[in-house]
Amino acid sequence: MKAALMFSFVIPCFNEQANIEQTIGEIDAAMADAGIRSYDVVVVDDCSADQTRDVVRALCAKRSDVTLVCNPVNLGFGGAYKAGIEQAAGAFVMMIPGDNSYPREGITRIVSCAGEADIIIPYAVNPEARNVSRIALSRSFTWLVNSLFGLNVPYYNGTVLHKTELLRSITIKTNSFAYQAEALVKLIRAGASFKSVPVMIVERTVGRSSALRLKNVVQVGQCLSQLLVDVYLRRPSVSPKNQSV
Repeated sequence: MKAALMFSFVIPCFNEQANIEQTIGEIDAAMADAGIRSYDVVVVDDCSADQTRDVVRALCAKRSDVTLVCNPVNLGFGGAYKAGIEQAAGAFVMMIPGDNSYPREGITRIVSCAGEADIIIPYAVNPEARNVSRIALSRSFTWLVNSLFGLNVPYYNGTVLHKTELLRSITIKTNSFAYQAEALVKLIRAGASFKSVPVMIVERTVGRSSALRLKNVVQVGQCLSQLLVDVYLRRPSVSPKNQSV
Protein backbone atom coordinates (compact mmCIF):
# COMPACT_ATOMS: atom_id res chain seq x y z
CA MET A 1 0.00 0.00 0.00
CA LYS A 2 1.15 3.52 -0.75
CA ALA A 3 1.53 5.94 2.11
CA ALA A 4 -1.27 8.46 2.45
CA LEU A 5 -0.81 11.41 0.13
CA MET A 6 -2.57 14.72 -0.25
CA PHE A 7 -3.14 14.64 -4.02
CA SER A 8 -3.29 12.10 -6.81
CA PHE A 9 -3.32 13.04 -10.48
CA VAL A 10 -4.92 10.60 -12.91
CA ILE A 11 -3.76 10.95 -16.52
CA PRO A 12 -5.76 8.96 -19.10
CA CYS A 13 -3.63 8.40 -22.20
CA PHE A 14 -4.22 7.13 -25.70
CA ASN A 15 -1.34 7.64 -28.12
CA GLU A 16 0.26 10.47 -26.15
CA GLN A 17 3.95 9.59 -26.46
CA ALA A 18 4.74 13.12 -27.62
CA ASN A 19 2.81 14.82 -24.80
CA ILE A 20 2.92 12.71 -21.65
CA GLU A 21 6.30 13.85 -20.32
CA GLN A 22 5.35 17.50 -20.76
CA THR A 23 1.99 16.83 -19.08
CA ILE A 24 3.69 15.39 -16.00
CA GLY A 25 6.18 18.26 -16.12
CA GLU A 26 3.33 20.77 -15.91
CA ILE A 27 1.97 18.94 -12.86
CA ASP A 28 5.40 19.01 -11.20
CA ALA A 29 5.78 22.72 -11.92
CA ALA A 30 2.27 23.49 -10.67
CA MET A 31 2.78 21.65 -7.41
CA ALA A 32 6.14 23.35 -6.90
CA ASP A 33 4.41 26.70 -7.41
CA ALA A 34 1.81 25.68 -4.82
CA GLY A 35 4.50 24.50 -2.40
CA ILE A 36 3.02 20.98 -2.27
CA ARG A 37 5.20 17.87 -2.29
CA SER A 38 2.65 15.29 -1.20
CA TYR A 39 1.30 13.93 -4.49
CA ASP A 40 1.59 11.12 -6.98
CA VAL A 41 0.77 10.60 -10.64
CA VAL A 42 -1.18 7.66 -12.06
CA VAL A 43 -0.87 7.31 -15.83
CA VAL A 44 -3.48 5.04 -17.41
CA ASP A 45 -2.54 3.82 -20.88
CA ASP A 46 -5.71 2.87 -22.74
CA CYS A 47 -4.11 0.46 -25.25
CA SER A 48 -2.05 3.04 -27.09
CA ALA A 49 -0.63 2.01 -30.44
CA ASP A 50 2.43 4.25 -30.06
CA GLN A 51 5.24 4.31 -27.46
CA THR A 52 3.30 5.93 -24.63
CA ARG A 53 3.82 2.98 -22.30
CA ASP A 54 7.56 2.86 -22.94
CA VAL A 55 7.90 6.57 -22.22
CA VAL A 56 6.01 6.23 -18.93
CA ARG A 57 7.90 3.08 -17.94
CA ALA A 58 11.14 5.00 -18.32
CA LEU A 59 9.76 7.68 -16.00
CA CYS A 60 8.60 5.07 -13.48
CA ALA A 61 12.14 3.67 -13.39
CA LYS A 62 13.37 7.06 -12.22
CA ARG A 63 10.43 8.16 -10.08
CA SER A 64 8.58 6.27 -7.36
CA ASP A 65 5.73 8.79 -7.46
CA VAL A 66 4.69 7.85 -11.01
CA THR A 67 2.62 4.71 -11.58
CA LEU A 68 1.63 3.16 -14.91
CA VAL A 69 -1.66 1.31 -15.32
CA CYS A 70 -2.15 -0.51 -18.62
CA ASN A 71 -5.73 -1.33 -19.58
CA PRO A 72 -5.96 -4.81 -21.17
CA VAL A 73 -8.52 -3.47 -23.65
CA ASN A 74 -9.42 0.02 -24.79
CA LEU A 75 -12.01 1.29 -22.29
CA GLY A 76 -12.41 4.85 -23.46
CA PHE A 77 -11.59 8.08 -21.63
CA GLY A 78 -14.03 7.47 -18.79
CA GLY A 79 -12.93 3.87 -18.38
CA ALA A 80 -9.30 4.96 -18.15
CA TYR A 81 -10.24 7.58 -15.57
CA LYS A 82 -12.02 4.99 -13.42
CA ALA A 83 -9.03 2.64 -13.62
CA GLY A 84 -6.84 5.47 -12.35
CA ILE A 85 -9.20 6.33 -9.49
CA GLU A 86 -8.82 2.77 -8.21
CA GLN A 87 -5.08 3.39 -7.81
CA ALA A 88 -5.27 6.91 -6.38
CA ALA A 89 -3.64 7.21 -2.97
CA GLY A 90 -4.32 10.90 -2.38
CA ALA A 91 -7.05 12.45 -0.27
CA PHE A 92 -7.91 14.52 -3.35
CA VAL A 93 -7.87 13.30 -6.92
CA MET A 94 -7.73 15.27 -10.13
CA MET A 95 -7.84 14.25 -13.78
CA ILE A 96 -5.31 15.76 -16.17
CA PRO A 97 -5.54 14.85 -19.88
CA GLY A 98 -2.37 13.40 -21.34
CA ASP A 99 -2.35 15.93 -24.19
CA ASN A 100 -0.64 18.70 -22.19
CA SER A 101 -3.53 21.13 -22.69
CA TYR A 102 -3.75 22.44 -19.11
CA PRO A 103 -0.94 24.84 -18.09
CA ARG A 104 0.63 24.82 -14.66
CA GLU A 105 -1.07 28.05 -13.55
CA GLY A 106 -4.53 26.50 -13.79
CA ILE A 107 -3.48 23.35 -11.96
CA THR A 108 -1.98 25.43 -9.17
CA ARG A 109 -5.16 27.48 -8.87
CA ILE A 110 -7.31 24.36 -8.62
CA VAL A 111 -5.23 22.49 -6.03
CA SER A 112 -4.92 25.66 -3.96
CA CYS A 113 -8.72 25.53 -3.49
CA ALA A 114 -8.69 21.97 -2.12
CA GLY A 115 -11.00 21.65 0.88
CA GLU A 116 -12.93 24.85 0.17
CA ALA A 117 -15.77 22.69 -1.21
CA ASP A 118 -16.40 19.01 -1.83
CA ILE A 119 -15.65 19.51 -5.53
CA ILE A 120 -13.54 22.12 -7.32
CA ILE A 121 -14.83 22.63 -10.87
CA PRO A 122 -12.65 24.60 -13.32
CA TYR A 123 -13.98 26.37 -16.36
CA ALA A 124 -12.06 27.92 -19.25
CA VAL A 125 -11.82 31.69 -19.40
CA ASN A 126 -10.37 31.39 -22.93
CA PRO A 127 -12.64 28.87 -24.71
CA GLU A 128 -11.49 30.36 -28.00
CA ALA A 129 -8.32 28.28 -27.55
CA ARG A 130 -10.40 25.36 -28.86
CA ASN A 131 -11.73 25.08 -32.39
CA VAL A 132 -15.23 26.32 -33.19
CA SER A 133 -16.77 22.83 -33.28
CA ARG A 134 -15.49 21.93 -29.84
CA ILE A 135 -16.65 25.25 -28.39
CA ALA A 136 -20.16 24.77 -29.76
CA LEU A 137 -20.36 21.16 -28.61
CA SER A 138 -19.07 21.98 -25.13
CA ARG A 139 -21.51 24.84 -24.61
CA SER A 140 -24.42 22.78 -25.91
CA PHE A 141 -23.48 19.86 -23.67
CA THR A 142 -23.20 22.06 -20.58
CA TRP A 143 -26.57 23.68 -21.28
CA LEU A 144 -28.21 20.30 -21.90
CA VAL A 145 -26.94 18.65 -18.72
CA ASN A 146 -27.82 21.65 -16.57
CA SER A 147 -31.30 21.78 -18.10
CA LEU A 148 -31.95 18.06 -17.69
CA PHE A 149 -30.85 17.89 -14.07
CA GLY A 150 -31.57 21.34 -12.68
CA LEU A 151 -27.96 22.35 -12.06
CA ASN A 152 -25.77 25.39 -12.72
CA VAL A 153 -22.38 23.76 -13.27
CA PRO A 154 -20.19 25.95 -15.52
CA TYR A 155 -18.32 23.13 -17.27
CA TYR A 156 -18.51 19.34 -17.21
CA ASN A 157 -15.36 18.21 -19.01
CA GLY A 158 -12.50 19.87 -17.17
CA THR A 159 -9.84 18.96 -14.67
CA VAL A 160 -12.21 18.54 -11.73
CA LEU A 161 -10.75 18.06 -8.25
CA HIS A 162 -12.65 15.60 -6.06
CA LYS A 163 -12.37 14.35 -2.54
CA THR A 164 -11.30 10.81 -3.34
CA GLU A 165 -13.53 8.99 -0.89
CA LEU A 166 -16.56 11.04 -1.89
CA LEU A 167 -15.94 10.21 -5.55
CA ARG A 168 -15.63 6.54 -4.68
CA SER A 169 -18.99 6.65 -2.90
CA ILE A 170 -20.81 6.70 -6.25
CA THR A 171 -20.79 4.37 -9.24
CA ILE A 172 -19.77 5.88 -12.55
CA LYS A 173 -21.32 3.58 -15.12
CA THR A 174 -20.18 5.14 -18.36
CA ASN A 175 -16.77 4.73 -19.96
CA SER A 176 -17.46 7.62 -22.34
CA PHE A 177 -16.39 11.27 -22.29
CA ALA A 178 -19.52 11.95 -20.18
CA TYR A 179 -17.99 10.23 -17.13
CA GLN A 180 -17.39 13.52 -15.32
CA ALA A 181 -20.91 14.76 -16.05
CA GLU A 182 -22.30 11.55 -14.56
CA ALA A 183 -20.16 11.96 -11.46
CA LEU A 184 -21.01 15.63 -10.96
CA VAL A 185 -24.75 15.15 -11.47
CA LYS A 186 -24.88 12.31 -8.97
CA LEU A 187 -22.74 14.04 -6.34
CA ILE A 188 -24.22 17.53 -6.56
CA ARG A 189 -27.81 16.29 -6.60
CA ALA A 190 -26.94 14.30 -3.48
CA GLY A 191 -25.86 17.53 -1.76
CA ALA A 192 -22.15 17.86 -2.48
CA SER A 193 -20.89 21.44 -2.56
CA PHE A 194 -18.75 22.82 -5.36
CA LYS A 195 -16.62 25.82 -6.14
CA SER A 196 -16.04 27.11 -9.67
CA VAL A 197 -12.53 28.23 -10.60
CA PRO A 198 -11.51 30.06 -13.81
CA VAL A 199 -8.48 28.62 -15.62
CA MET A 200 -6.64 29.01 -18.91
CA ILE A 201 -6.40 26.16 -21.42
CA VAL A 202 -4.31 25.62 -24.54
CA GLU A 203 -4.92 23.58 -27.67
CA ARG A 204 -2.89 20.42 -28.01
CA THR A 205 0.08 20.87 -30.34
CA VAL A 206 0.65 17.20 -31.21
CA GLY A 207 -2.01 14.65 -32.18
CA ARG A 208 -5.78 14.99 -32.51
CA SER A 209 -8.61 14.82 -30.00
CA SER A 210 -11.09 11.96 -30.43
CA ALA A 211 -13.89 13.71 -28.53
CA LEU A 212 -15.89 14.58 -31.66
CA ARG A 213 -15.94 11.11 -33.17
CA LEU A 214 -19.43 9.82 -33.87
CA LYS A 215 -18.92 6.78 -31.64
CA ASN A 216 -18.08 9.01 -28.68
CA VAL A 217 -21.02 11.34 -29.29
CA VAL A 218 -23.39 8.34 -29.36
CA GLN A 219 -21.92 7.00 -26.11
CA VAL A 220 -22.42 10.37 -24.44
CA GLY A 221 -26.08 10.33 -25.48
CA GLN A 222 -26.49 6.84 -24.07
CA CYS A 223 -24.91 7.94 -20.79
CA LEU A 224 -27.31 10.87 -20.40
CA SER A 225 -30.28 8.62 -21.14
CA GLN A 226 -29.18 6.18 -18.45
CA LEU A 227 -28.49 9.03 -16.03
CA LEU A 228 -32.05 10.31 -16.49
CA VAL A 229 -33.34 6.87 -15.51
CA ASP A 230 -31.03 6.66 -12.50
CA VAL A 231 -31.84 10.14 -11.22
CA TYR A 232 -35.57 10.39 -11.85
CA LEU A 233 -36.92 6.84 -11.96
CA ARG A 234 -34.73 4.58 -9.86
CA ARG A 235 -34.36 7.03 -7.00
CA PRO A 236 -36.92 9.25 -5.24
CA SER A 237 -37.21 12.62 -6.95
CA VAL A 238 -35.36 15.26 -4.94
CA SER A 239 -34.41 18.85 -5.50
CA PRO A 240 -30.64 19.27 -5.70
CA LYS A 241 -29.06 21.43 -3.05
CA ASN A 242 -26.85 22.74 -5.86
CA GLN A 243 -24.42 24.20 -3.38
CA SER A 244 -21.98 26.55 -5.07
CA VAL A 245 -19.56 28.30 -2.73
